[in-house]
Amino acid sequence: MKFIVGLLLGLALVPVGAYVYFTGGSAPVATSDGDMPFEKFLARKALHARIAKEMPKNVPIETSEANYLAGAQLYKEHCAVCHGVPLAPKTAIASGMYPKPPQLLVGKGVTDDEPGESYWKIANGIRLSGMPGFSKSLSETQMWQVAILLANADKLPASAKTALIAASASSAPPANSAPATPAH
Repeated sequence: MKFIVGLLLGLALVPVGAYVYFTGGSAPVATSDGDMPFEKFLARKALHARIAKEMPKNVPIETSEANYLAGAQLYKEHCAVCHGVPLAPKTAIASGMYPKPPQLLVGKGVTDDEPGESYWKIANGIRLSGMPGFSKSLSETQMWQVAILLANADKLPASAKTALIAASASSAPPANSAPATPAH
């Protein structure tokens, strides 16, 4: 009987302890804080299971230069502020995010992911990561264009690479420019 009472008391203390942890201000919620206990493990397991279950298996658009260029333009407009572009430093937004957004066009990026996995992430976003879902703001074709750009980032045609690199050169202010001062 003592064992059952002890077991029930132990089971009751776990949710009470969790409640006190979260409502008492002990949980790490700032972007500069470390992970919560088991946060990465549980989030990663849940994400991979959901993607494996729901990601599209077939790419409905061709991997053409036109689609790469369209994907590059969409990437610059919607993704580069967090995920960066080649040959450009991280933005202040990307530096202040937690978890840190992966630099998708540097190194391996997500070229080892199936296009359907990238499409799922673009369409749905990733909860508690800062990654928004674009299913309400981009068309399916546009989301696929970005997904195939990312899946093939290591073998893009020169025109798409140039379009991505041009984003960092054109968006940065000239090195010698002084801030504008209002005329009085």
